[in-house]
Amino acid sequence: MRTTILATTLAISAFSGIASAQTTAEQIRAAALRFLDGFASEQASEGYRVSYEAGQLDDRLALAQCDSDLHVQFSGDPWESTHPSLQVACEGKRPWRMFVTPEVNIHGPALVATRALARGESLSASMVTTQSVVVNASRRGFTRQLSDVNGMEIRRAINAGTLITPDMLSAPNAVERGDHVIIVARSGTFSVSSRGEALASAAVGEQVRVRNLRSERTIRANVIAPGRVEIPM
Repeated sequence: MRTTILATTLAISAFSGIASAQTTAEQIRAAALRFLDGFASEQASEGYRVSYEAGQLDDRLALAQCDSDLHVQFSGDPWESTHPSLQVACEGKRPWRMFVTPEVNIHGPALVATRALARGESLSASMVTTQSVVVNASRRGFTRQLSDVNGMEIRRAINAGTLITPDMLSAPNAVERGDHVIIVARSGTFSVSSRGEALASAAVGEQVRVRNLRSERTIRANVIAPGRVEIPM
């Protein structure tokens, strides 16, 4: 009888041990929150304030026990969505992975239109102001400093109070069709210059067709500054 009771007790204890050897929803939630707290601390040093919630998890969730710390990383870009996906993974002997969808709001300074802006206007300091907004609520990005976009051309009409996003702006043309330009042919530190005529309009960083006024040849060159283009030798 004593042997039977002892065997039953050991079996129950063993079963309890197996049942408790699990990774619970609370442990997964805690790992996600630790990761998000670290992300918030990193962004605070860059001037952003991050508020977050771990997301919904079924409390009945139980995965294999992990013999190492849970690894957490973003699988979606937190700068492009307020609900980026998080991957929580066990990389131990019994590996597994799952995904959690937290709420992440990144608050920071961004440029907002102070008045209605018309297509074709050149952006200047009087047209914008800096406000603290949830910068990742816009899937189209944001602009933080006027120095990054000053003088750029408004591509379409913008209402007052609207967040200025990169797709609303385009670089002004540094070369207009018909302009006389300096063509720089460069190889390392050696360069040769000649004069040419732009056959199209283009901004810095874009390619443009240019006619060499001396040789009458038409070439493709990169616009490097207003009135200057460059080709490799």
